[in-house]
Amino acid sequence: MTRDQKNTNQKNKTRLDRLTAIVLAAGKGTRMKSPLPKVLHPVAGSPMITHMVQMLKSVEFSEIRTVVGAGKDLVEKVIIPQGVVTFEQKEQKGTAHAVQAAQVDSLEGEVVILNGDHPLISAEELKRAIDCFRDLDADLAVLTCVLKNPKEFGRIVRHNGELRAIVEVKDASAETLKIREINTGAYIVRADILKTYLPQITPHNQQNEYYLTDLVGLCVENKKKVEGIQVSRAFAFGVNDQIQLSQATDYIVRQKIKSLMQDGVIFIQPSTTYVEPAVQIGAGSVIYPQNFILGNTKIGAFSVVEPNCFIQDSEIRSGVQIKFGTHLEKVIVKEKAQVGPYARLRPDTEIGEDAKVGNFVEMKKVKFGKESKASHLTYLGDAVIGEDVNIGCGTITCNYAVDKKKYQTVIEDGVFVGSDSQFVAPVRVGKNAIIGSGSTITKDVPAESLAVARGQQRNIEGYSKRIKK
Repeated sequence: MTRDQKNTNQKNKTRLDRLTAIVLAAGKGTRMKSPLPKVLHPVAGSPMITHMVQMLKSVEFSEIRTVVGAGKDLVEKVIIPQGVVTFEQKEQKGTAHAVQAAQVDSLEGEVVILNGDHPLISAEELKRAIDCFRDLDADLAVLTCVLKNPKEFGRIVRHNGELRAIVEVKDASAETLKIREINTGAYIVRADILKTYLPQITPHNQQNEYYLTDLVGLCVENKKKVEGIQVSRAFAFGVNDQIQLSQATDYIVRQKIKSLMQDGVIFIQPSTTYVEPAVQIGAGSVIYPQNFILGNTKIGAFSVVEPNCFIQDSEIRSGVQIKFGTHLEKVIVKEKAQVGPYARLRPDTEIGEDAKVGNFVEMKKVKFGKESKASHLTYLGDAVIGEDVNIGCGTITCNYAVDKKKYQTVIEDGVFVGSDSQFVAPVRVGKNAIIGSGSTITKDVPAESLAVARGQQRNIEGYSKRIKK
């Protein structure tokens, strides 16, 4: 191995060891017409800046630096817990000024510069662009794409195939405007190039702003190797208003559903179904129209979700049937259980295997045992229900007391609860006990017992005739 080869290898090792992302997220987003900072607007359930940060983390950057400005405190609350380092751009004076705010003098290796309002960029494609940059041994790369209608995007001007300049629309001639290759606003650059040429950028426009696109011209003038690396249109899609925000969500959701269908999930009408990116669904499951499946929900194989259900951060295991109009939030539904129609299961509820929860049943913080049934019109809260328990229609656990504390009801295996029963917690019902219909249970019930707690019936004959007279 020659000395030059050793030096080249060492140079490449240094570059590979240090890869920094700079995310520009200081803009006000006035076109959003919303008090929420632009990059915090939700795309498919998460702030758009979170999509960017999570994508960059999967690329394994050494450091993610985010330039913040408008709504600084709110933005930092979201991204700092994700391991991001923030730098403030106190005045918005253009993209070059924003990059300079990220303290480029402290950078080494390679730097990727991205806009925080571009949530559709994929990690796989960014990795390919970085690999291409390294293979070309470039000093600066502009990530470009070709659009049928480039509109307001800056045009990529090439000479004999080599990138020579980026021309903004307002400065472009009629001939230049015919160019369809555009600047996506994403760059890969060596840190030493930033350190050398970024301070040389000067404002030469009415807005008195410092444009990062001028870095291209400076590098070309100084014989640095500038490349244009073509990527997909997703790199060019920025969110600037509420319409584009909805388009970004729709794109991500459609891509997610497409991926699930390729893995064997059956969507009856995918265009009317909403599924967020982190959702997992097993092969053979059937998802009907008009469903909303959010957060970290997991659905096992061969389950069915009927129309108009809302499922968030829940675990639905294999062979489960979720019937029409059911609302599930942070719950576990075990194998072969049935829930709904029109049931509501609230956080910390667990439904056992082969259990049945019927229409207009609400539960919160309930462990509902294997093969138990609550078929209709029931509220269970702060309760432990054993296996093979029958909960009759109209049953209520009275868990909230006048002292503003909640108490638990325990109903053990094999209990039969008659309709229209109330359990005033704390109370325990032993195994195989029977609760007579219309009872209000205030004391523990021993196993194998019959409990009846209601007023004695009294019949007054002829009473109706006397009232009418």
